[in-house]
Amino acid sequence: MLRSAYGSWPSPIDAALAAAHDGQPEWVGFVGDEVWWTEPRPAEGGRRALVRRGTDGGERTVLPAPWNVRSRVIEYGGRPWTGVVRDGVPLVVFTHFADQRLYRYEPGGEPRPLTPLSPVGGGLRWAEPRVDLARGEVWCVLEEFTGDGPGDVRRVLAAVPLDESAADDRAAVRELTDDRHRFVTGPRLSPDGRRAAWLAWDHPRMPWEGTELLVGDIGDDGLLHAVTTAAGGPREAVAQAEWSADGRLLYASDRSGWWNLYRDGIPLCPREEEFAGPLWKLGLRWFAPLAGGLIAVVHGRGPTVLGILDPETGEVVDAAGPWTEFAPSLAAHGSRIVAVGAGPRTAYEVVELDIRSGRARAIGARHRDPVDPAYYPEPQIRTFTGPAGREVHAHVYPPHHPGHAAPGEELPPFVIWAHGGPTSRVPLVLDLAIAYFTSRGIGVAEVNYGGSTGYGRAYRERLREQWGVVDVEDCAAVALALADEGIADRGRLAIRGGSAGGWTTAASLTTTDVYACGTISYPVLDLTTWGAGETHDFESRYLESLIGPLAEVPARYAQRSPTAHADRLGVPFLLLQGLDDVICPPAQCARFLARIDGRGVPHAYLTFAGEGHGFRRAETMVRALEAELSLYAQVFGLNPVPPVPKLELDP
Repeated sequence: MLRSAYGSWPSPIDAALAAAHDGQPEWVGFVGDEVWWTEPRPAEGGRRALVRRGTDGGERTVLPAPWNVRSRVIEYGGRPWTGVVRDGVPLVVFTHFADQRLYRYEPGGEPRPLTPLSPVGGGLRWAEPRVDLARGEVWCVLEEFTGDGPGDVRRVLAAVPLDESAADDRAAVRELTDDRHRFVTGPRLSPDGRRAAWLAWDHPRMPWEGTELLVGDIGDDGLLHAVTTAAGGPREAVAQAEWSADGRLLYASDRSGWWNLYRDGIPLCPREEEFAGPLWKLGLRWFAPLAGGLIAVVHGRGPTVLGILDPETGEVVDAAGPWTEFAPSLAAHGSRIVAVGAGPRTAYEVVELDIRSGRARAIGARHRDPVDPAYYPEPQIRTFTGPAGREVHAHVYPPHHPGHAAPGEELPPFVIWAHGGPTSRVPLVLDLAIAYFTSRGIGVAEVNYGGSTGYGRAYRERLREQWGVVDVEDCAAVALALADEGIADRGRLAIRGGSAGGWTTAASLTTTDVYACGTISYPVLDLTTWGAGETHDFESRYLESLIGPLAEVPARYAQRSPTAHADRLGVPFLLLQGLDDVICPPAQCARFLARIDGRGVPHAYLTFAGEGHGFRRAETMVRALEAELSLYAQVFGLNPVPPVPKLELDP
């Protein structure tokens, strides 16, 4: 074992390797007996490719670049494709990111548009398509912008003709509901085709705060009639609804304080764990009913596993395998279930479970170690004590290298990672971006601060009107505990995060003295102009729960904003921003930088054309990772081997 300083360990995990393995497969589904899904292609401009696994086990990319199977509905997107077999041939309907039109595709041909271009740029958007061959239609969510403002929008359930008659005629699209609700999810049709179920909610609620489960009869005219509310309300969040094979309504509700499953209003497996999560994208699927009455479920308290629930007994049998986290992307066909799973030493891959044999195996996007796994970090699941004795959940990744260790009594630098959302959770999975740092001798701690999901409604509501307080305190509690335990160097602590995590990072740097530097990515920085002023419609009222109603607590918006406290910022920082970001636009960064202008705070501001909210292009991710490492090297006195391009800090 060689002895060398932290931050100087040579690693085969460079930024290009981490970027090449960023992202995960999602939106799995069956087309006949075949399994299809989408997966990221960072080297191809960050597009999402549609991939097909044939019955022979071979994987094929369905559409070449530049086809990009991704919806922009509510900006975070939703399920962008569906497929059926007609006359022995797959018929696929998908949303193309560039123009947001729906297309139909049959292998051997070219994609043909089903919906028109919008007079407002990208202003007709579609998600959760479902092909109804009997009616010759695609039932889906339509998001239609009626003006140039982010709030000039309506959302309805709609039916698009499969015969391409709506390709140039908006009037040929049938609207199945009115727009009385601000947000809707895609319809789920009952097995007999006579009823439909969907979710709806309205401002100022977010879907994890309160939704309504609506059920309507499908008339002979193909419209929805006699719509009633089956579950949900202002303080009950229904996250998903489906029909069982025998026509009973299944849904996940948090009415007990935990997202549990219900059938016709009766709890099927009451537990203090989650069987669903936050609906950040339309079409997320935590459970899937099977033909014989069993239900495939993704569940857990914190980490999630794949299991089979017997609704008659309430028993759950979990699938065996190396996967300790499953994404909310399930599909079922006969006795087969496909999901997306990962673990601390396994990246996300497409997993198939056959309930007859009980065998689970990776069948798509299979994980293959790009380097010796000895360089992977060895995570620890920890629960720390925060202010007032509250629990704070975190994953700690100490520096790890198979051939190097630090000399003497040197303590390692540590970076606190604050996740986005903030109503979200960081999973315990192999992430080469983390390994990029830990294999060089820099520790990482991911914090599921109060407000995170996976631990019940009470835990996630700790952030209610406390954003910028609880998240900041919990991250600081973890950082200081690691220092007190002798795991981290108190003088070499950093914090980083993107989106809401960028907010927590900036708020931490401007209101605490815990950190020596920080990396802020596509952040919220100024509450007084974000919300209904600068961000998109989906989150335009989010601050009412995170901060409080603006009309009632206007001073709080200024008091919490990092921009208002920029004069307190005295440590170096790196600011990263996509220029096409409509969720956290560059104007947020501009105001923040204007407040520190002339104050002599070392910093760098890197912007990326063509990138939106979150980075998808390989070259962007490489530049961002190398810049971040250079920041830590300069502030902490590290000597990376090999060296990375030096980040120029102003002034």
